Amino acid sequence: MPSTTFQNLNLEKKNHINDALLTEFSSHSLASAQVARIVKQAGIARGAFYKYFDDLRDAYQYMYRVAIQDIHTPITQSNHMLTASDYIDQIQAFVNEINGSRYRDFMKLHFQTNEGLIRDESNPYIKPHNDLEWGVMVLSHETIKDCLLQPAKQEEAIERLAKALSALLQ
Repeated sequence: MPSTTFQNLNLEKKNHINDALLTEFSSHSLASAQVARIVKQAGIARGAFYKYFDDLRDAYQYMYRVAIQDIHTPITQSNHMLTASDYIDQIQAFVNEINGSRYRDFMKLHFQTNEGLIRDESNPYIKPHNDLEWGVMVLSHETIKDCLLQPAKQEEAIERLAKALSALLQ
């Protein structure tokens, strides 16, 4: 979690740091990311980076939350399940949003290499209300992952999800 000092930066400086983080984490896995490249692009001192973030992992988790907040279309805000068709429409819209956003490479690299490094902490905001919703969530996230990592098979992944959700939500 970024420090209060970071949260209190003026918007222009914060956006400049966010751009540097996004560039680094869109081009390099968390394991190969470097503070040196981030601070150089952001135009800040190395000490400032550590004043804002505990470490690279903290900066990555912050950037992941920013990306998800910017592109995430909530699947459901209520305690009831949607129809299979509603889920499919929202997953398709989410994938299209990622593909058309500045976060595409970041999210692709997240699914390729970084997700396993921060799996337990990556998105504490998504909590299913029940077992059925958990199943829908897992299938949806795997479909999103498939669509990003294998764009040529996106239609096939969406169709597979539609069949699975239709069976699950009968």
